Amino acid sequence: MTPATKALDKARIPYRLHRYQHDPDAESYGGEAAEKLGLEPTQVFKTLIAATETGELLVAIVPVNGTLDLKALATAADAKKATMADPAAAQRSTGYLLGGISPMGQKKRLRTFIDESGRQLTQVFVSGGRRGLEIELAPVDLATQTNGLFAVIARTN
Repeated sequence: MTPATKALDKARIPYRLHRYQHDPDAESYGGEAAEKLGLEPTQVFKTLIAATETGELLVAIVPVNGTLDLKALATAADAKKATMADPAAAQRSTGYLLGGISPMGQKKRLRTFIDESGRQLTQVFVSGGRRGLEIELAPVDLATQTNGLFAVIARTN
């Protein structure tokens, strides 16, 4: 179906798909997913692409009710500084469109960091690789599939 679901199928990782009708006028892709699927925003995670001072792209997975702490991400990545990546570079590197970037099945494997809050949950929801598609899976499976490290990288709003 998408590169994300194909990667999970190939790895035999259990997951569930959740679809909803995406509204192109929605202010927040992740917030829209939580609202339309009737989920707590703490369960739904957005996938963000950041860049270090050396130009290395990083994946940051944080709850939709929070914001990425770029300084904390830089520390977790052992970098001096991190900024949000250029949207075109993020799309080129991942193979996904903004608002539908999944942490799994990306064209290029990037170092991945998952906010520590996800480790406390039994299931998390992340983009399935297109707007209006969410994947539900265990946080440990998300970390396994992405080679992700748990770190405190989000600030709650």
